[in-house]
Amino acid sequence: MIYTHFCGSWGHYTCLSWLPTYFSEELNLNLTEAAWVSILPPLASVFVTSVASQFADNLISNGTEITKVRKICQSIAFLAPAICMTLSSVDLGLEPWEVVGILTGGLALSSFALSGLYCTHQDMSPEYASILLGITNTVGAVPGIIGVALTGFVLDSTHSWSISLFAPSIFFYLTGTIVWLSFASSKPQNFSKADR
Repeated sequence: MIYTHFCGSWGHYTCLSWLPTYFSEELNLNLTEAAWVSILPPLASVFVTSVASQFADNLISNGTEITKVRKICQSIAFLAPAICMTLSSVDLGLEPWEVVGILTGGLALSSFALSGLYCTHQDMSPEYASILLGITNTVGAVPGIIGVALTGFVLDSTHSWSISLFAPSIFFYLTGTIVWLSFASSKPQNFSKADR
């Protein structure tokens, strides 16, 4: 859970910080356009969040094991932005607004994590869910410090958005998916000393 939270935060924080500059410098949108399109992924996420929650609830109510539901949702949350970032970083001759649409869709689908990773804390231990989330979220905050600065450093060194912004995010999304699919479990845990 800790590594998965770190991976998701890497993509989230670096894109939150650098997409306006990417839209302006790489896609040649003027500053006003870049500012407006930068708000599209969070707005689209509001819609996707309600879809993701209904999707997960329907799977659970139809008898799908909770761990499997969490794995499906988290895989969507990581693989969708990884695919969209890959499409955005290769030269397909796309128009700027098509790239904006692809990135918006991918980043919006990352909201499936709310029905994946973020529900797993509660699944594992309703009593200690807040502590578990506090632990994973503390590590998840590190990319907001390191990832954002490192992206800027690599961008200055390489002048490549693909290498500085997209490649690290894709790497963390893919490895996070592998780790999540390999080890994640929603099996309830008992952390009480009295019951050990």
